[in-house]
Amino acid sequence: MTTNRGLILLGGYLVRFPLGGFAWQAAHYLLGLQRLGYEVWFYEDTGYFAPAFDPTENSFTTDYGYGLAAVDRFLESLGLGERWIFLDAQRRQASGPGAGRLEALFREADLVINLGLMNRCTMEKRRGRPAIYVDLDPAYTQIRLSNGDAYLRAVLEGHSQIFTFGENIGTSRSPIPTGGYDWQATRQPVALELWAGADGPGRAYTTVGQWTSQGRDLTYHGRTFHWDKRREWLRFLDLPGRTKATLEMAMNVESVAGDAELLSARGWRVVDPQEVSLNPWRYRDYLRSSRGEFTVAKEMNICLRSGWFSDRAACYLAAGRPVVEQDTGFADILPLGPGLHAFETLEEAALALERIDADYDRASRHAYEVAQEYFAAEKVLSRLLAKVGF
Repeated sequence: MTTNRGLILLGGYLVRFPLGGFAWQAAHYLLGLQRLGYEVWFYEDTGYFAPAFDPTENSFTTDYGYGLAAVDRFLESLGLGERWIFLDAQRRQASGPGAGRLEALFREADLVINLGLMNRCTMEKRRGRPAIYVDLDPAYTQIRLSNGDAYLRAVLEGHSQIFTFGENIGTSRSPIPTGGYDWQATRQPVALELWAGADGPGRAYTTVGQWTSQGRDLTYHGRTFHWDKRREWLRFLDLPGRTKATLEMAMNVESVAGDAELLSARGWRVVDPQEVSLNPWRYRDYLRSSRGEFTVAKEMNICLRSGWFSDRAACYLAAGRPVVEQDTGFADILPLGPGLHAFETLEEAALALERIDADYDRASRHAYEVAQEYFAAEKVLSRLLAKVGF
């Protein structure tokens, strides 16, 4: 493709989290922007201190070798192997094919897009280039601001516009505080063709994720909101006994003693999340070979009705796999129907699975139609760029 519409530098995270879902989240932006005609580069830095996760050791490290090799292989497989840079700020060492162009790219970029609060050196290097921030953790970000997080506010002040996956934030549909910012709605772009074309669906409704997340609970107006999903999963322990559907999760449930046994006794299937996520293409195949997704959400998004919708769920939809997701208010934005269900109670979850299986082909078509209309990368990114004058 001839790129003549400008240069965009995308700040994200791949080296530090070289796992399936994280990899595709950034890749969909890169591919979508490229298809719109932009020259796009991926940029990541370590900030002031940022260990990387090494899935082969299941631990965090400041040796970035595994992540660098994984990113090189993945982006090369997408035709983007020559357009990425990683900066180890502590060692003052740049890696990747664009290492020698780091300063030039920040001077020349027509726009910098930052995905989340990861690249802490980006703002120091952008040389006055226009920059936008995409909030990947709605509710969590805004409550931190409300609680006086000065560092986060300083980061946001370095951007000309800010966007969020919490599409109800700043509207009457959600009580989440705005912190004085104009949070513009956006959502995860998906390169649809990379998820289509799989063989028929498998037997299990699946999901992938973290069972627990320590240290991210927040208090707002005297109430503590929990970030990890374990509390929500425990509310739906009895679902396998209420449905004929096979339910499976790729989650690190063994991180809490006794939980693996508890889930197994209630009829849940559990698989190793590392095996699923170690390779982004394996992750894609796992989603595409599923019957659909059943998943819960984080308490703060549920109770505060942020409108958040999982980027992983968007990939299931793109594969024509129906989604049953705990309600965060996303039904205010997305069309519920045969292939997309929001639930609050155990009974609603069981009924959604029953309705999908009563006419699976219809549910599958609707799932893909939602992806096509609401998550296609070119559509999502065209709208985002139009809001910043591109």
